[in-house]
Amino acid sequence: MKLFEETRASETKFEGKIIKVLLDEVELENGNTAYREVVCHNGGVCVAALNEKNELLFVRQFRYPYKEVLLELPAGKLEKGEDPFEAVQRELMEETGTRGEQYISLGNLYPSPGYCGEIIRMWACRVAEKGEQHLDDDEFLEVERIPLEKAVEMVLQNEIPDSKTQVGILKTAALVKAGKL
Repeated sequence: MKLFEETRASETKFEGKIIKVLLDEVELENGNTAYREVVCHNGGVCVAALNEKNELLFVRQFRYPYKEVLLELPAGKLEKGEDPFEAVQRELMEETGTRGEQYISLGNLYPSPGYCGEIIRMWACRVAEKGEQHLDDDEFLEVERIPLEKAVEMVLQNEIPDSKTQVGILKTAALVKAGKL
C-alpha cells in the first residue's frame, strides 16, 4: 500500500477572511476516483503559560460555532506568512496581559485532519511579567488562573472540551513533572 492520494482537480467553493473551502478530485492508490472537501486555514498558535504558583493562565470566551463559553489556553490565528513564535508571544500579551519566558515547544496539533489543514503550533512558558490586555475590537474574554494539577483533573473529568487546551495542559504537566519547566 502506498497510502497516498493524488490531486487531479481542485475547485474553490468558498473563500473568506479566515478559511477557504476546496472540493478536490483525487486518484486513490487503487486507481479509483474520490472527492475531498478541504478547509484551508493559515493555522494558529497556543500557549500554556505557568505563573510562579504553577497556575496556568486561561481565557474564558464565547465560541460562536458551539454557542457556548469555553475555557481555553491563550491562542490565536496566524496571519499569512507570520512567524508562529512571534505570534504566540503576541497572543499571550494581547489576551492575558503577560509576557512569557523559558518557552518550550509542545509541537504541532492537527485539530481535525479528516477535512481541515489547520496546524496549531504549541508552546509552554513561564510568566515573566504582567501588564495590560490588548484585545482585538471583536474579542471579549476573561482571564482565569487554575492550578496545573486542577487543570489536569478538569481534562480527565471531561470539563475542558477544547483539544488544543487538553493537549497543552497534559504536555505541560509532563514537562513540570520531569523538571523541564
